[in-house]
Amino acid sequence: GPDTPVDLRLLEIPGMEKKLEGVAMEIRDGAFPIIKKLTTTTNPAVAFDGCQIALLVGSMPRKGGMTRADLLKKNAGIFKAQGMQINKYADRDVKVLVVGNPANANAMVAAHYAPDIPKANFHALTRLDQNRAVSMLGQKLGCDAAKISNVVVWGNHSSTMYPDVNLGHVSTPSGAKPLREAINDNKWLETTFLKSVRGRGSAIIKARGASSAASAANATCDHIREWFLGTPKGKYASMSVPSDGSYGVPEGIVYSFPCVCKPGMKYEIVKGIQLDEYSKKLIKISADELVAQRKAALAAVSQ
Repeated sequence: GPDTPVDLRLLEIPGMEKKLEGVAMEIRDGAFPIIKKLTTTTNPAVAFDGCQIALLVGSMPRKGGMTRADLLKKNAGIFKAQGMQINKYADRDVKVLVVGNPANANAMVAAHYAPDIPKANFHALTRLDQNRAVSMLGQKLGCDAAKISNVVVWGNHSSTMYPDVNLGHVSTPSGAKPLREAINDNKWLETTFLKSVRGRGSAIIKARGASSAASAANATCDHIREWFLGTPKGKYASMSVPSDGSYGVPEGIVYSFPCVCKPGMKYEIVKGIQLDEYSKKLIKISADELVAQRKAALAAVSQ
């Protein structure tokens, strides 16, 4: 909340101290009233000591000539180390949000190597995908994004994710209207919209020569704020969390579901949603991908 003091610690790899200090300078220049202490370090023991909320932002980006398997293996090693560091130094109830991609796989690896921390405390970011979907729908309808609610993203933060409008509504002068009815174009929803949400990250890289920054930071804040303070009544949030077997998604994989949160960083997967066959198919495709990624990532770091 606005009155919660923050002890912010920024961790970087050795050799990047100068750039890290540049980030710290910008944070100081923001004069944020809740940041009471700011520490920069390359020492995980300093960064994670007693940590209550960990945002794992850094990961290795895909480079020319790298296969997806190469990328998975490189990042699995990074997040194995971070999971072990969190397990050793952090608060026993630390809440972890993985932002660095492949975020879902990285979260699974970190959780695996932090056996003393509850698995439910490891999340991956798909709120950015929800925000992207809401923005696109607002543009399609010619309305403010704030008028659209309960668009949710299922699955992996990848090209298999499923942005689902079936639970969504748009606020109109005559009351809330189902999104699918308001759009009135199933072909657009199942082709252009689906492809655009899935490919938005690549489109941003192509346009600006770098991956998402401000929008990813904003989505990270959205995720943590609602996890910490609770979701508004009647509203769902897309959160990649460890599956409990809901909707046929195998237990243990970190998968994006519609969730509700209560104050005190307690979340629940929304139960009882009636899914059509199209939705079930896309939900399964993304789940199958994550099962394979988890197996490959853990195999890579156990060698």
